[in-house]
Amino acid sequence: MNYVFPPDVDCRVKRQLETGSYHSEDDVLRAAMTALEHEHDDLEAIQAGIADMEAGRFRPFSEIDAAFRLKHNIPAKS
Repeated sequence: MNYVFPPDVDCRVKRQLETGSYHSEDDVLRAAMTALEHEHDDLEAIQAGIADMEAGRFRPFSEIDAAFRLKHNIPAKS
């Protein structure tokens, strides 16, 4: 599939190629798509966390901290 980038995007792609981090426009596009997918996944996880909090599905930090310290033999805070 051939695609002609809009001028502003083409300029940004060329700048990325000039850094030497990418060998082709395809590599830049792959990296951009990967970043977008990660961002989407992160936003979904955040939304799920918010939904859990709003539904009361959480534990206080002090409880998690105590369990972690016990599991890893870390003394309690002084």
